Amino acid sequence: MEKLNWIKKGLLFNPKEHNTPLWMNEFAQAPHVLHFQDFIRVYFSCRPCPDANGQYVSYSAYADFDFDFKLISISEHPILPLGQLGTFDEFGTYPVSVIKNEDQYYAYYAGWTRCESVPFNTAIGFAKSNHPDSFNKVGDGPLISYSVDEPFVISGPKIRKFNDIYYLFYIAGTDWILDNGKPEPIYKIRMAESKDGIHFIKADKQLIENKLGEYEAQASPDVFYKNGKYHMFFCYRGGANYRGKENGYRIGYANSIDLVNWNRNDDYVGIDVSDEGWDSEMISYPHVFELNNKVHMFYLGNQVGKQGFGWATLENELL
Repeated sequence: MEKLNWIKKGLLFNPKEHNTPLWMNEFAQAPHVLHFQDFIRVYFSCRPCPDANGQYVSYSAYADFDFDFKLISISEHPILPLGQLGTFDEFGTYPVSVIKNEDQYYAYYAGWTRCESVPFNTAIGFAKSNHPDSFNKVGDGPLISYSVDEPFVISGPKIRKFNDIYYLFYIAGTDWILDNGKPEPIYKIRMAESKDGIHFIKADKQLIENKLGEYEAQASPDVFYKNGKYHMFFCYRGGANYRGKENGYRIGYANSIDLVNWNRNDDYVGIDVSDEGWDSEMISYPHVFELNNKVHMFYLGNQVGKQGFGWATLENELL
């Protein structure tokens, strides 16, 4: 099968290049598109400068683009507040995925809390709104949290609706490993389904087989339906020493006819790091969507989106 032919268009949005508020100082991570009549809204997560201890918090925001990918506007305020003292999202909301449900908008996001023995833990929160500019949390606790079979790092929500069923693709931690004495998380791609978008039943299985061995980490499962098949674009990395080019994030691919059983074929994906520039060390967190009768991908580059997100267009057919 002929591999996909993605034409890279370059870095599309970098907060540093715009007069953004202090809470949007850098990073534009995990882009997710919501379509409107004459523009697209791209939700993403960003960060202010780190505090005196070098600790970050993360907020979720949006940028609007016309159908020629020209920037129209940027959100003036975060779409979600950080959680209260001691809650699961006290220190961040990243990433976020939004879907329209009749006259409301549903937002699924990962909430971050800091830990003692490891740097963080995450769970998936839920918020909704009558308009897509800001969202109200349904409560102080998570919608999907760690459990007996998924003990930590429940994150990376991507919501999709197929055949009147909501599918929430996400990641779940399996191990913390030590890399030069520093704990690093290992996580795998999972899925849950729901009839109403609120009450989910987990599939209780790892969807994507490992390519790099037991300690491969997988993230950002983005599912797209085209030509009678479900196509998943995701990212993966080595378990250790992954913050550079050697074991850094790459984009993978799998397909399915039932959303439960997936066939991995990374050779088909057709996009890799560049020889130089903002995405020369890693590419990650793909989001695939259709616009202007073409398939496009937003994705992150070096340092997992510290410079923002870029854009590529598919030149051949997704089969």
